[in-house]
Amino acid sequence: MPKRISAQPATVPALPTELLTIEEAADRLKMSVRYLRRAVAERRIAFHRLGRSIRFDPADLAAFVQANRVEPMTAETVWRGLRSVA
Repeated sequence: MPKRISAQPATVPALPTELLTIEEAADRLKMSVRYLRRAVAERRIAFHRLGRSIRFDPADLAAFVQANRVEPMTAETVWRGLRSVA
């Protein structure tokens, strides 16, 4: 008698508790809607497309802000950069 293989139930990822419109996301980031639309067009920010609508997960907005963080320059990094120019 052949062994019966039991199918594992597929796990469905949980939906985000809150999805923001492009206007709400722009307000939350304190940026213009135009800037956010450009970031979407250039695929620099994660978004969800529901039909023709675009929605943002607040966690994705936080990840976008964190990924674009620039560390301040120190005196050591300034001098190291000047040495490589000369």
